[in-house]
Amino acid sequence: MKILTFDIEEWFHILDHRSTKTAGEWQRYERRLDSNMDRILGLLEDRDLKATFFCLGWVAHEFPHIVRSLVAAGHEVATHSDQHQLAYEQTPGEFRADLDTSIKSLEDASGQKVRAYRAPGFSVKKENNWVFEELISAGIEVDCSIFPANRSHGGFPGFGAATPSLLKTESGIIREFPINTTKLFGTNIIFSGGGYFRLLPEVLLKRYFERSDYVMTYFHPRDFDPGQPMIPGLSLARQFKSYYGLKGAQKKLESLLDSYDFISLADAEKTIDWTNVPTVSLLKKPV
Repeated sequence: MKILTFDIEEWFHILDHRSTKTAGEWQRYERRLDSNMDRILGLLEDRDLKATFFCLGWVAHEFPHIVRSLVAAGHEVATHSDQHQLAYEQTPGEFRADLDTSIKSLEDASGQKVRAYRAPGFSVKKENNWVFEELISAGIEVDCSIFPANRSHGGFPGFGAATPSLLKTESGIIREFPINTTKLFGTNIIFSGGGYFRLLPEVLLKRYFERSDYVMTYFHPRDFDPGQPMIPGLSLARQFKSYYGLKGAQKKLESLLDSYDFISLADAEKTIDWTNVPTVSLLKKPV
């Protein structure tokens, strides 16, 4: 099972950087999302592929035509929050307000119910797993926020197996599709999206894709835009993470799309026997 998903945000939606922190700063930068989305939608249309697009609510009110184009092409629209903030930096009330705004904006633009969520930067950790109760309360049925390995922000290394699971919370149960991992020298590594995908050579990517029964991809429009400007003030390490491999990323994506069968999150959900997957309890322990 290889699931095709994209996180729809602008090229300047870089986390943990002062000049790209909030919508006020975003007004300084040129918009490149239309051309980048045309590129992605063209690749999928040429191959008759359907994907799930985790869109910012900000995208829905700044680029409502993009959300409508996704629906017209038969893709699934999900939420990636409204203002692209790290979930573990928010209070439950702030998270709830942001989530509700994103769902309303996306549903108004798409005319469809939003059922799935992915946190910006996979910023759900053990310490803020209250997020899942908020998601359930907001009507979200499927989550893709778990990054079951160490990460500079986010990361849930103690989650367990990186496979579809049921999360049991005080508010109910939610279906979880975590990011998949593979072993390299005894360490869990990620390969199926973002900077990891851009960094690894195609031959290694294909090796990992071939030996993985479950792959959850997560690409961004900016991953395939070598012409994007450099954000001022980034550290050398952050420049490397955000800009390395942009020139060759589209070719690698095309090769993967031509080599494997990909499905949307919604279609993957239908193929799973949910009575036969691991259940992870997030219930509060009695004091």
